Amino acid sequence: MTLTKEIEKRRTFAIISHPDAGKTTLTEKLLLFGGGIREAGAVKSNKIRKTAVSDFMEIEKQRGISVATAVMTFEYNGHLINILDTPGHKDFAEDTYRTLTAVDSVILVIDCVKGVEEQTQRLMQVCRMRDTPVIVFVNKLDREGRRPLELMDELADKLDIAVRPLSWPINMGRHFKGVFNLHENNLHLFRAGKTQVEQDRLLIETLEDPRLDAQLGSDAAALREDVELIEGVFDPFRVEDYRAGHVAPVFFGSALNNFGVRELLQTFLRIAPPPAARVSDRREIAPDEQEFSGFVFKIHANLDPRHRDRIAFLRVCSGTFRRDKPFLHVRHGRHVRFSTPYSFMAQRKNVIDEAFPGDVIGLYDRGDLKIGDTLTEGESFTFQGIPAFAPEIFRELISTDPMRSKQLEKGIRELSEEGVAQLFTQEVGQRKIIGTVGELQFDVIRYRLEHEYGAACRLESLAFNRACWITAENPARLREFTRFRERQIGYDRDHNPVYFSESEWMLQSTMQAHPEISFHFTSEFTSRARQPRSAAAS
Repeated sequence: MTLTKEIEKRRTFAIISHPDAGKTTLTEKLLLFGGGIREAGAVKSNKIRKTAVSDFMEIEKQRGISVATAVMTFEYNGHLINILDTPGHKDFAEDTYRTLTAVDSVILVIDCVKGVEEQTQRLMQVCRMRDTPVIVFVNKLDREGRRPLELMDELADKLDIAVRPLSWPINMGRHFKGVFNLHENNLHLFRAGKTQVEQDRLLIETLEDPRLDAQLGSDAAALREDVELIEGVFDPFRVEDYRAGHVAPVFFGSALNNFGVRELLQTFLRIAPPPAARVSDRREIAPDEQEFSGFVFKIHANLDPRHRDRIAFLRVCSGTFRRDKPFLHVRHGRHVRFSTPYSFMAQRKNVIDEAFPGDVIGLYDRGDLKIGDTLTEGESFTFQGIPAFAPEIFRELISTDPMRSKQLEKGIRELSEEGVAQLFTQEVGQRKIIGTVGELQFDVIRYRLEHEYGAACRLESLAFNRACWITAENPARLREFTRFRERQIGYDRDHNPVYFSESEWMLQSTMQAHPEISFHFTSEFTSRARQPRSAAAS
């Protein structure tokens, strides 16, 4: 098969949502269609009865939440589908933001009872910044929720995007009867509690088909009225508008009951974009270029705790990745080769011989790779848009068992390289500071340090509320600034200086008092260090 055909075959997307909207359940039901699993897990009252297949970390199993992105690959109807199931909790949003750089489209899951929630809006803002194509799946129609038309208005208003329904529910809650596919003009009847893939559905030619009345009774007339209203109110759906990020098609269903998922998946395969071009610091990289390139967007240590492995997740952007072939590690300027590259079904790995644009593969890493690294077939460039964000909550890491200090050092270094948190070191007393964007991250860090590395620790609160990377045109002025504020200065893992502020007022005052210093709120400051201060401080 040619490279072009391999590219056209692939669909790579992330599933995002607010916690408990049903994101992981939807992922599992999609896997049912590809034969990746035979029966999905069930999460009820945050207690796992059958663990969700994409939640493989022990803390995820205990709490019933996703705290790390999981990668799953399967084939369906001649397509190779790469799903990235992301954390929903806001404390792990940074992992989700990085994942969005590695996909070509997104499925956004909405709870029909709760509607659009705060975290949903934040995630959508990231998609809007990149004009990422988005499909909305309104979930939990087997419960009494908001009226579909009311939800459509809320989606358009709060997500700041035009919406267009491509399926429509027939009632909801205990009266839920099914989903009418507006795109295909067919009906799928609801049967509660169905865990396997639904094989039969009623196909109709027009809404006037008498079989509709026989199946739905009086609800058939209501469906006809709804469809007439939809066609009159909403503009006709255009694939080009969706792929440009201008309109979000909307589907309705119940992922737990495997309902409306087929409509979503089959339409997604027809309209979702294949792998797209990616921006580098030199030029735009097209997927059909013959030479391989890709970037690391996630690292996970101890994916299999029995083997203490460390896997870097790489998105293939162009050309063909081949097992055992040497590739240029751009940051190090030397060639590396990988003898056991993997494809994934959550924690299950399969060794592959080659991969193509759109694929997400796992590379065994001995500590040479980090998030944002670019691999190529020889050309020197770096893919852009994979920043670390300035943390907002800080704890000092203190060992409570001096005999396990080396394990603690290794553990916190590897966790920071994964992106679970950011690690800073202060030269005064060699104090180690962990920075995160949410409190729950500290629970994950403490748990993993103890259970994966055997390292006990204490995390003490610090008064800082912001951390900014700092640079200056004049190195001497930067050295002077860091020397006089050594108690507010730390260094990240690449030894870039970071300024810790105790309040927003103090930060603004310091910035005004030192115009020769540039303050940066994401790690993507290197290429911007020589820009005007107004740009660098944004």
